[in-house]
Amino acid sequence: MPDRPRVDRAAAVRRPLHPLGGDQVEGRRAVLELLSAGRRRVRKVRVAEGQEPSPQLDEIERLASRRGIPLETVPRVRLDSDAKTFAPQGVIATAAPVELFELGQLAAPRRGNPFLLVVAGVTDPQNLGALLRSAACAGVTGVVLARHRAAHLSPSVVKVAAGAVEHLSFCVVGGIPAALSELTRAGVFAIGLAADGDRSLYDLRLGDAPVALVVGGEERGLAPLVRRRCDEVVAIPQPGGVASLNVAAAGTIACFEVARGRADALTGS
Repeated sequence: MPDRPRVDRAAAVRRPLHPLGGDQVEGRRAVLELLSAGRRRVRKVRVAEGQEPSPQLDEIERLASRRGIPLETVPRVRLDSDAKTFAPQGVIATAAPVELFELGQLAAPRRGNPFLLVVAGVTDPQNLGALLRSAACAGVTGVVLARHRAAHLSPSVVKVAAGAVEHLSFCVVGGIPAALSELTRAGVFAIGLAADGDRSLYDLRLGDAPVALVVGGEERGLAPLVRRRCDEVVAIPQPGGVASLNVAAAGTIACFEVARGRADALTGS
């Protein structure tokens, strides 16, 4: 996984950061990744009693014990009543909120060039969770979210992301257009994804330069000002009878296509 950016602790004290969430983690995969990554302080893990033996539950218990994290076995009805998702799979962890970074930190080159996902208006927790899972798998190094009218790291998002939030760095910004302008000044090439894009996603030749993939909301896609701040707006060709990819599916395809293009540039193929 990519290195995390350095944090200016003094700056964080001077400028309180908007809380992103992520403090309640539900679901076996998400809790297992929380414990395995070790990026956040975990206060407590609760496991429902009477569950069938499971390698994942065994590993959760082992990691909690190794890190000295309190592990409680509670009645299933109590755990389900405390859950904020439909199916917590018999395990809930309470942790410190996900740490936030400044936009400049995400845009700064570390080992390799930044590959950012800018989420401009996604409000459905299922879609955001799926996007984050795909982003982590594709090698995205940082995620930019809007402060208002956007999904953040609710328990539902974290569960759907299946541990991806433990391997990504996040920034919350007041406005996506201003953030894109800042990224441009930092040398990051912004690619907007839209059904009526100016060219095909598959025609991009990005090399391994710093890049930000910008995805819009479920209903309206990219807002006009967001679109104007992108360096390029591309579409995913859809030759089938139904040209209707949702934002999570389209974002997944685009993440992996950008990742493929960057890998080809590094290998010279």
